[in-house]
Amino acid sequence: MRTLDRMVAATFVRIFSMFVLSVPIMFILADQSEKQGLYVDRELTMSDIVLGYFFEYPKFVLWSFPVAALVGTVFTIHSMTVNREIQAAKAGGISFHRLIVPLWPIGAVLTVAAFLLGMVVTVTNRKAEEVFAGDTEWGQPRAWRNAFVFQTEHDETLGVQQLSVGKATMGGVLLESLDEDGSLRHVWADEGVYTTEEGWTLRDGYLRVIRPDGREASFRFDSHRRPGLTPTPEDLLQNPPDDEEMTYEELGRQAAAVHRSGGDPRKLLVGREQKLAIPAATLVIMLFGAPLATTVKKGGAAFGVGVSLGSTLVYILLLRLFGAIGITGGLPPVWAAWTPNLLFLVVGVVLLARVRT
Repeated sequence: MRTLDRMVAATFVRIFSMFVLSVPIMFILADQSEKQGLYVDRELTMSDIVLGYFFEYPKFVLWSFPVAALVGTVFTIHSMTVNREIQAAKAGGISFHRLIVPLWPIGAVLTVAAFLLGMVVTVTNRKAEEVFAGDTEWGQPRAWRNAFVFQTEHDETLGVQQLSVGKATMGGVLLESLDEDGSLRHVWADEGVYTTEEGWTLRDGYLRVIRPDGREASFRFDSHRRPGLTPTPEDLLQNPPDDEEMTYEELGRQAAAVHRSGGDPRKLLVGREQKLAIPAATLVIMLFGAPLATTVKKGGAAFGVGVSLGSTLVYILLLRLFGAIGITGGLPPVWAAWTPNLLFLVVGVVLLARVRT
């Protein structure tokens, strides 16, 4: 029995490793072909492009994890089905459920590895973005930024509708902070003007203070300067990290800041939950693929590839569909991110229960 377990495990690991290391190269070639014109416009050298994709390689490996797990499971079980090794094992008193037991601890390890790799990817994606874009857009320095939220060094939330670096001004300003005595402070201003000596001065606005006991006080001002509000226009200009460049905790903090500023954080919340759901799909999709590979008695590599690609496309469609539903508010972010996994899990359990043991 141990020999059979080692054979099943070794076959899966070999196929999984080949796929998860080679498929990212296809992703890179496709991505490079699509963005070649952009790289030319930004005057990136070949060494820049190679370095950028070196940093992006972990991201493509992470993308390949669920697919590689499905391919490894399908090819392992289907080849044993076609070669009648499963029938021989059953004749020897070994059930199908016992035959695939070695896959589950491997799947659990791969799921943990995907979680850990996801933490690394957030760092490498930022490095890749610096190489490919840096602080420029289409090769030209940006001098403006619209509709963004910025967290200051003093944990104040600054919402800005429009920033002009050249004029050192910002319009549509919302500043929220929590004072030491627990009072909430909200500042609305039509305009903010920056000087090196004084930092930002807010003009023509309102100040609202909510005390811990519920008492409120509101004031209108022509000019207001908040101590510590000193980030330069260039600091505010920095592009916010993309969802893929933020960790689970960072996405949560960014969503909270957007919510406090009156924005819609659902996209960030869905992306945060997908940080957990997508790595977990590695084990779920293995459970789905094992019984699926036994449903057709004949077929070779083409069948395995077809089943794997078809299932992967369905999963990606479900992931995007429910993600969009979550972003529009049709489902809570947790359900939007985890529903595709739950659907595949239910189908996998049903298929596994129907397999003749």
